[in-house]
Amino acid sequence: MGQGILLSGGADIDFMVHGIFSYEIFGQTVWITTTHVCVLIVFLLIIGFCIAANRAVKKAGDVPKGFLNAVELIVEMLDGMVSSTMGKNAAKFANYIGTIFLFILISNISGLFGLRPPTADYGVTLALGIMTFCIIHFNKFKHQHISGVIKGLCDPWPFWAPINIIGDVAVPISLSLRLFANVLSGTVMMALIYGLLSKIAIIWPAALHVYFDLFSGAIQTYVFCMLTMTYVTDAIGES
Repeated sequence: MGQGILLSGGADIDFMVHGIFSYEIFGQTVWITTTHVCVLIVFLLIIGFCIAANRAVKKAGDVPKGFLNAVELIVEMLDGMVSSTMGKNAAKFANYIGTIFLFILISNISGLFGLRPPTADYGVTLALGIMTFCIIHFNKFKHQHISGVIKGLCDPWPFWAPINIIGDVAVPISLSLRLFANVLSGTVMMALIYGLLSKIAIIWPAALHVYFDLFSGAIQTYVFCMLTMTYVTDAIGES
């Protein structure tokens, strides 16, 4: 806990990523950091939720109630979001979008429980951006073929190709930086508030948590997923 898994309070202002322990592999030192631990906690929460949801579905009666109602509400909301954006392609990507939505959302709001949000580490958001980048270009080559991709790069004029290439390469960078910067800024603000105003930081910081963790976290999750769906839908085209 003293290594930064939990955000520090009091006079010890700390919102940085810290190494917990290291080990040697092929002559290189590899560190397990607070981000790895927080990502593992988020994974375990998602896995636990999925196991509980699976059991609830198997034991469901004719009229769902309690926890099963919450599960169905989440699934219907995610399906509706994907369907409204991706149309006929929604079924192919609903699981992926739903998974990254839950991961990003839980990561963003983990600050409510004193954790350092994994998405405040650029290594995490960049990995999410690269996954989206790979899915975009896999579908682009699959549905538009090489001729269509080349034609798109040369649109509207052939000399425009370098700019279009830069635009494609910038997609994972812009996606990852937007999410990272917004979450990190909230993490830094809350750490400074608890560190510098620790004597009077009682009750009222809860309102800031509502904004930085819940509201901003949910908005950034929605934006990341919406941009992912928009880019993938555009890559598929009219095929």
